[in-house]
Amino acid sequence: MVITAIDVGTTKVTCFIARREGQEDLRIIGIGHEVARGLKAGIVTDMTAAEESIRRAVQRAERMAEVRAREAYVSLSGGAPESRYTENAISLGGEEIDDSVIQRAFDELAPNMRTGDRDTIHAIPIQYELDGARGIRNPRGMTGRRLGVRLHVVSVAHGALRNLITCMRRCEFDVAAPVISGYAAGLACLVEDELDLGVTVIDMGGGTTSLAVFTGGALVHAESFPIGGWHVTNDIARGLSTPITSAEQVKKFYASATSGPRDAQLTIEVPQLGEDTPATSMQVSRSLLVGIVRPRLEEIFELVRDRLDSSGFADAAGRRVVITGGASQVEGIRELAGQVLEKQIRLARPLPIPGLAQSTTGPEYAVGAGLLVYAGKNQANPQPRRVRRDPRRRPETRLGRISHWLRENF
Repeated sequence: MVITAIDVGTTKVTCFIARREGQEDLRIIGIGHEVARGLKAGIVTDMTAAEESIRRAVQRAERMAEVRAREAYVSLSGGAPESRYTENAISLGGEEIDDSVIQRAFDELAPNMRTGDRDTIHAIPIQYELDGARGIRNPRGMTGRRLGVRLHVVSVAHGALRNLITCMRRCEFDVAAPVISGYAAGLACLVEDELDLGVTVIDMGGGTTSLAVFTGGALVHAESFPIGGWHVTNDIARGLSTPITSAEQVKKFYASATSGPRDAQLTIEVPQLGEDTPATSMQVSRSLLVGIVRPRLEEIFELVRDRLDSSGFADAAGRRVVITGGASQVEGIRELAGQVLEKQIRLARPLPIPGLAQSTTGPEYAVGAGLLVYAGKNQANPQPRRVRRDPRRRPETRLGRISHWLRENF
């Protein structure tokens, strides 16, 4: 079986194609990436440009894998994810718990998952309760009289999800499942103990920063805000009057989040806007560059701290923070994050997946790798569907099919 994962980011689109080997093991057989166009803050702003970026990334992966992909797990970094909880209990009458019983509990909760202007993207069982016994992770095979289930429901803005699905449809792709970026990044980078004991994942992308809290082996909180690595690049371009492409190179090779004793002596040659000769380049000290970069990164971590405190999950997350994503590669970012968040910081890249090329093992590929992990776990241990399928519904229009897909899944 072939699985396709597409990370649709603000600055790049990455496509991984993998083949299943065994129950959960995957081997990557195709990789493609393309500069993202038509996306801002993780949402589609130009359907035609976004479609072209996705098509090119997928075509590169397909040529390498020598397969034709038709269905994909797709990331969503925008749409302002929100977390909330709902719970329910059903009578069992002493019957053994199987998937149909759990499905019944999910079906009764379905009306609580719908909101007017938002779409549910994840409904994650946090824990089950059987005859008053709490903390049950998997009740299958057990017997009892009353089964309770508590769900973590993650919703996103209506338009953000619908436009992404429409874009994928225009690329002739069915969406197997949309996955929020922070969730995928956590699945790619976290070790088992971190998932169980409590950890906060910060995925620093180009246009957004995603926050995901895991504890007890499950995602318990998720959100994002529209500030990321592109904003650091833009600050450099404005502060040094240099083109965006040059600012990105300066950030990549010289930027730092912390000051060093030699920064004042180290000079950097920076091309100037509108000039095309080396003689017109400006010499700036690295300390000036640090003074531009640090405030923006401080702002990001202060927002993470404030949102984590207001979420009520600061204690559940413990003192462990894992940072990943392309914008996390600025020198000194670990030290700055530790100072602002006052927690233990680990910089992470995806855990090894067979076939993952060395050039695509960096933190900027965490979400793509996490989509594959999600797909592998979802297909090996599928969760009950949140809403039962109605076989009589056969919408004929494209928008009708999209609405039907959302009704079937959410």
